[in-house]
Amino acid sequence: MSAALEILLIAVVTAVAASLPGTYLVLRRLAMVSDAISHAILPGIVIAFFATGDLGSPLLVAAAAATGVATVALIEAVKRSRLVPGDAAIGLVFPALFALGVVLVSRYAGDVHLDTDAVLLGELAFAPFDRFAVGGRDLGPVALWTMGGILLINLAFIAVVFKELKLATVDAGLAAALGLKPALLHYGLMTVVSITAVGAFNSVGSILVVALMIAPPATAYLLAERLGPMLALSALTAALAAAAGCGIAFLLDVSIAGAMATACGVLFAAAFALAPRRGLLVQMRRRAAQRLEFGVTMLLVHLLHHEHTEEAREECRRTTLHQHLRWSEGFTRQVARQAELRGLVAPAGELVALTGSGRDRAQHAVAGRG
Repeated sequence: MSAALEILLIAVVTAVAASLPGTYLVLRRLAMVSDAISHAILPGIVIAFFATGDLGSPLLVAAAAATGVATVALIEAVKRSRLVPGDAAIGLVFPALFALGVVLVSRYAGDVHLDTDAVLLGELAFAPFDRFAVGGRDLGPVALWTMGGILLINLAFIAVVFKELKLATVDAGLAAALGLKPALLHYGLMTVVSITAVGAFNSVGSILVVALMIAPPATAYLLAERLGPMLALSALTAALAAAAGCGIAFLLDVSIAGAMATACGVLFAAAFALAPRRGLLVQMRRRAAQRLEFGVTMLLVHLLHHEHTEEAREECRRTTLHQHLRWSEGFTRQVARQAELRGLVAPAGELVALTGSGRDRAQHAVAGRG
């Protein structure tokens, strides 16, 4: 297997593994918690490294996961105190822990490759050099086995508590009333997020892992209505972003992790603009249609109000309608044209007059308002 293919596989597996728990973070409106955890696990990794002296030790993963859960617990404790706003709790806890980790790295880990550049950015290009061998047989990169194992853990966790976690995500109060212990599910999810974050640490770094954990789920959120399809779309988006990012990085000779995060952003931007139900363009068209529909109704009510009155020659004149309705001339012409196409109004010399169906609709609108 070539090094490029190994890098691609690691990137795809890492992105998919991060996207699965990230879906629940997006649904729970805890996206920034992923940022907090991915930064705050650094002191746990550093302290575990000091204890073991081995960057490949599984104790680093355990210590990082424990630090991530402790970070969430600290954030929740600060929130419950109500001494500071809820969102400020995240901004208070994780910078302090991350800064502590950076200080420890820069002060005591200067003679190893655990440096601040690797911590912040990661480098997938080096992953194939760290091999996993059993009995002298090369089984591939350690990162691929690590992230593959974490992906299986994430899949198993979601499969086992899918219904319970879904209910706790949608309505924690109902979940508690049914005896499902949403707090335990919450910390279980945070543990999975922490394990995923530390597993991705060497590959993409603490900053860019946030993009992989949030951007694909956010993209899927715009495209899917139900949790199952949302998880599948999130994983698919993550895999596509990873593959596209690797291709761009190989082509332009740039950071692989940075290209992956950029691809995530591009896919999200496409979904944000073009999603069939929640996309920006669809919403703009929907608002324009609603505005036009409201305009037609207001025009009909205006014509009904002045029908058969002395003011009708002035109030219902086609050339002065925009002045009385206080609309722009362009919008007034658009509304009048739409109403005429629907058979609700008809020209009567210089005036605009209601048809029978237009009068009925105007009377219905007035009666509804009353």
